[in-house]
Amino acid sequence: MARIAGVDIPDNKRGEIALTYIFGIGRSNSQKILVKAGVDINKKVKDWTDEESGAIRAIIAAEHKTEGVLRSEVTTNIKRLMDIGCYRGLRHRKGLPVRGQRTKNNSRTRKGKRKTVAGKKKATK
Repeated sequence: MARIAGVDIPDNKRGEIALTYIFGIGRSNSQKILVKAGVDINKKVKDWTDEESGAIRAIIAAEHKTEGVLRSEVTTNIKRLMDIGCYRGLRHRKGLPVRGQRTKNNSRTRKGKRKTVAGKKKATK
């Protein structure tokens, strides 16, 4: 296991995929990092030399916000939206979808498990 930015990266995966285990690095960023470090994208992590992994660590540390720093920045941004009371902040506070999705049918991920409301009984004749 290689350790980059405080995350254990799996040895048996290609470098392009393995770097995405770091919060804040996706596929396109991982490709750019590997090209800049001069490492083959298809090379597995276990085949990296110490110089290659050191170069990758240096590039990530210098140019990318990752893990704790990025997580705290995101939570700060969400907290700011809630404090100023804008529409997006209110949606975050209520736990509803923030980006304009409909809530009549779906949005179960944000709303949570269904809460059944007791329905009216039909009047018998």
